[in-house]
Amino acid sequence: MSLVLDASATLAWLLPEELTDAITAVFDSIADDCAWVPPLWRIEVANSLTVNLRRGRITPLRRSESLVDLQLLTILCDPETDNHLWGRTLELADRHQLTVYDAIYLELALRLALPLATLDDALRKAAQQEGVPLLGK
Repeated sequence: MSLVLDASATLAWLLPEELTDAITAVFDSIADDCAWVPPLWRIEVANSLTVNLRRGRITPLRRSESLVDLQLLTILCDPETDNHLWGRTLELADRHQLTVYDAIYLELALRLALPLATLDDALRKAAQQEGVPLLGK
């Protein structure tokens, strides 16, 4: 099953202390099919791994291995995200009091009619209100 993947779910898969059975199931699904992400996802993941490295939660080797693991999966970057940013994405951010960063994932899930894998509580609540199926947690 294809899905939209956010950075919070990704980091939960990469950091052993945050891994849950639900996140394992999400990544098993990605391994069998694919995930869609906005261009922002790569920046968020790289930044989060770097922050965790600086805080001593992971080693430089673990960061490198994590990025290699992600590259082995079929994770497709949506080329249309920017076209919706100043319209539908901002509407969703305003309606649900989300950051624009989170609204990007919601807009993508709605547009592609796919479930959303996230651990972010505000984003999960907004997705439920919009009728988007949720994965993770």
